[in-house]
Amino acid sequence: MPWYAYAIVILGVGIWFAPFISAHQKTGPASTVDRRSRWGVLLQLAAYPLLWQGHFWLRPLPLWRTCLAALLFIVAALISWTSSRALAGQLRVDAALGSEHHLVRSGPYGLVRNPIYTSMLCVLCATAVMVTPWQLFLISLLLFVMGTEIRVRTEEKLLASRFAGEFEEYKRSVGAYIPFM
Repeated sequence: MPWYAYAIVILGVGIWFAPFISAHQKTGPASTVDRRSRWGVLLQLAAYPLLWQGHFWLRPLPLWRTCLAALLFIVAALISWTSSRALAGQLRVDAALGSEHHLVRSGPYGLVRNPIYTSMLCVLCATAVMVTPWQLFLISLLLFVMGTEIRVRTEEKLLASRFAGEFEEYKRSVGAYIPFM
């Protein structure tokens, strides 16, 4: 694998992750927390190092895979930057609500209810395109989807308890983390 492949992955992940740092720092304390979402976080995190197993450094890297990975990283970064801006102080790792929490439906939240998970999926796919045989990618994707489903369901229970009918209408009209599904 050429040196620039590592640079694309490092740069892609770095640019994708950067907006979450300041967005999380602006978030106040949570009044309601459901720590069960941490199981989802754990599964999602386990999916990424799995991509780097095998002899990835020996894998040839055709131009089409490099271009596809770069495109996926760009999409992931655009979604992460716009999502973190739209959340405006409500970004948390745990499934949690603060006293100031409101239902965000603007920006990327108008296309999917959980755009940050969409961006994480793009990062997973971009990395997989660069370094991972399809068999490992499928296992990693399965772990990621399982973790994401745990997080989505946990977070949505909290949102439904706080926003009731407004959230149910939003849920009917907007897909969870893949647009139009």
